[in-house]
Amino acid sequence: MKRDSISFLKPLTWKLWMTSFFFFFLIGFTVWFVEHRINPDFRGPAKYQASTIFWFAFSTMVFAPRERVLSFGARLLVITWYFIVLVLTQSYTASLASLLTTRQLDPTITSMRSLIEKGERVGYTRTSFIFGKLTEAGFPRSSLIPFDTADDCDELMRKGPENGGVSAAFMEVPYMRLFLGQYCKAYQVVEEPFSVDGFGFVFPIGSPLVADVSRAILKVAESTKGRDLEQALFKNKDESCPDPVTNPDPNPSTKSRQLGVDSFWVLFLIAFAMCVFTLGKFSFFFFKTSQVNNLWQEFNQPDRDSYLNRVEKCSCSSTPHVPDNNTQEVNQANNQ
Repeated sequence: MKRDSISFLKPLTWKLWMTSFFFFFLIGFTVWFVEHRINPDFRGPAKYQASTIFWFAFSTMVFAPRERVLSFGARLLVITWYFIVLVLTQSYTASLASLLTTRQLDPTITSMRSLIEKGERVGYTRTSFIFGKLTEAGFPRSSLIPFDTADDCDELMRKGPENGGVSAAFMEVPYMRLFLGQYCKAYQVVEEPFSVDGFGFVFPIGSPLVADVSRAILKVAESTKGRDLEQALFKNKDESCPDPVTNPDPNPSTKSRQLGVDSFWVLFLIAFAMCVFTLGKFSFFFFKTSQVNNLWQEFNQPDRDSYLNRVEKCSCSSTPHVPDNNTQEVNQANNQ
């Protein structure tokens, strides 16, 4: 796998990144909204409160928020979010480690045309019709190197063109399956440049064997006998190698191993439901006990009737005292 400056972003899809950032902000806003009237850590000037929302939201990523959480609903929400963040961070770590440590094939040759333009030496199966196809495509005869077995092909590929080997190899599908069934961890199929109809049987006109051979071929093709023969003849020597026809790339691409929203939608749904429940409960009791004309002013005032006022608290504070907007206005009025 090519490692670049944004490799740390690849374990997650961009939708999951955006969803995670949205929920970080949503959790921070919900906690601020619920704690604002009862917790001095979430009060102060407008800029301070806005920064507190983002600070608290993203500090939960490392489970080290500086601000205390006092209300039951906010604590329950934060505990739920801690669990979700734990799952996200552990999944991200595992996916990033997999991307950085799992060997990925990154072929330098991507097409037959590039081989011809660069004058590269290529291999082909001896006594195969592929030799004619390659010469017709534009390969000079001097650049075509025959081989007989899969081991011979592997030896040529390992040597490379600088040491008398080849840069790529062309072979028919049956031989390709045998080759990749043994060396799937070192090579992969890049392109299928030729399309042929396959093999056929030729008989003289009027031969009585035509009908018998056709029926025999159909009988084998429609039964499990053909599949059994295929598995027996093309059995992979390396058991970890997949079938190159049904799964041509033994090393999954980066995209197929990225984590998406579909892997965590249940957790995000739980977090969203907790936010709605917490905000709904707070809003219901706030509107029930507040005057409609002075909602914003009452929201900015400490809640004197909260049960938390009867709870004994530590005289120390996790954050320095920051005067809120109302206190600043009163002090300015007294100075005048």
